[in-house]
Amino acid sequence: MGALGAGRLLLGAVSCTVFLAVNSLYSSSDDVIELTPTNFNKEVLQSASLWLVEFYAPWCGHCQRLTPEWKKAATALKGVVKVGAVDADKHQSLGGQYGVKGFPTIKIFGANKNKAEDYQGGRTSEAIVDAALSATRSMVKERLSGRSGGYSSGKQSSRESGDTDKKDVVELTDDTFDKNVVNSDDVWLVEFYAPWCGHCKNLEPEWAAAATEVKEQTKGKVKLAAVDATVNQMLTGRYGIRGFPTIKIFQKGEDPVDYDGGRTRADIVTRALDLFSDNAPPPELLEVINADILKSTCEAHQLCIIAVLPHILDTGASGRNSYLEVMLKMAEKYKKKMWGWLWTEAGAQSDLESSLGIGGFGYPAMAAVNARKMKFALLKGSFSEQGINEFLSFQLKMILISVMWILMTGRKTNLERRHTSMILAAATSSRCLKTAFRTSLRRFEDFLLGCSSIAWKFTGRPYL
Repeated sequence: MGALGAGRLLLGAVSCTVFLAVNSLYSSSDDVIELTPTNFNKEVLQSASLWLVEFYAPWCGHCQRLTPEWKKAATALKGVVKVGAVDADKHQSLGGQYGVKGFPTIKIFGANKNKAEDYQGGRTSEAIVDAALSATRSMVKERLSGRSGGYSSGKQSSRESGDTDKKDVVELTDDTFDKNVVNSDDVWLVEFYAPWCGHCKNLEPEWAAAATEVKEQTKGKVKLAAVDATVNQMLTGRYGIRGFPTIKIFQKGEDPVDYDGGRTRADIVTRALDLFSDNAPPPELLEVINADILKSTCEAHQLCIIAVLPHILDTGASGRNSYLEVMLKMAEKYKKKMWGWLWTEAGAQSDLESSLGIGGFGYPAMAAVNARKMKFALLKGSFSEQGINEFLSFQLKMILISVMWILMTGRKTNLERRHTSMILAAATSSRCLKTAFRTSLRRFEDFLLGCSSIAWKFTGRPYL
């Protein structure tokens, strides 16, 4: 064979290799699940799991660069979130069904599989994993609240049909904006939209539902509004609106900042409540002088923190004030939780002390009371900032564990004592949960989501 023939053969082999490579971004050995029109409905739409799905084209350079990161994310999320891929160049009907116009396009299929969300985050495995865990937390909260997690994507926009109840979304214009927002003491989340924008139409029912919930939970101190940016050109120019929807946060005395969170009702409500608690004064520390104060405070809050302090004759005024100062600092630290904070003097509320098992000794004492579940926990450590912080942090972690128990078992009943012991035993024996308990509260939830082996150990199911 001549040099020319050998060269052609070599070129043909290389071309064949390249062709095969670009048509095989994923293989059966990867943790990425290949999806087609044949299996998409069964695997994704009929699944209770959260899915991240990449629509790609084998010849797309951006898709090829994403592939190793997508594989790493799939491996990290195995057993927690399903990660799939669709060759939308080959299966154009499937890509067209979800409005795929460019590659790669990533969609998140959460609780409502009929309403996939666009993934707008970074293209690294870490960013993808963080977004998946955030979406999972939102789906968990949706399930716990009894909501379905969204609306059908087939519905016409309420700005066109009037179907969605948007009574709590404030419509703003060039003429009304400054009076309502700029000169207000309240916190405002303002959506700048265009009526023709598809993403705006998808956001609208979530925005309307969030507006109602935020109004109820903040007593109107945080408001959600909307501006038609195609009509109100003065506002569009003032705030540099270049894409739709754009959401900005306005707080008195501060420059507006972009909202960069999720676009579901749960995500929006969570951010709004964070803003509310950031701007809210610390909760009031009340003395229990009668049963009405105890009942009204504890029934109005998820947890009620009650301290029984030594008699003032035993500590003097300075000793009493030092204990109250510690409580006030803790109330400020945990104000975002919106708990109730109470105190009483030793012996003043003997029935309360008896019911908490404090009874005449061990002052100062503290209890975290869940009146709705008729349960309480006592502070075992020191009555100091560090001791109380460790105690309250542990109570929060146990709340998260109870949430995961409901997720794993489907039980919506109270967490029984034997279940608590079971999960604590898991925490002792599992390296994963051991690590989780040493983390901050912010990271604890992420660790907990990743400990899927615990679900298998105690429920016989390998996935959360």
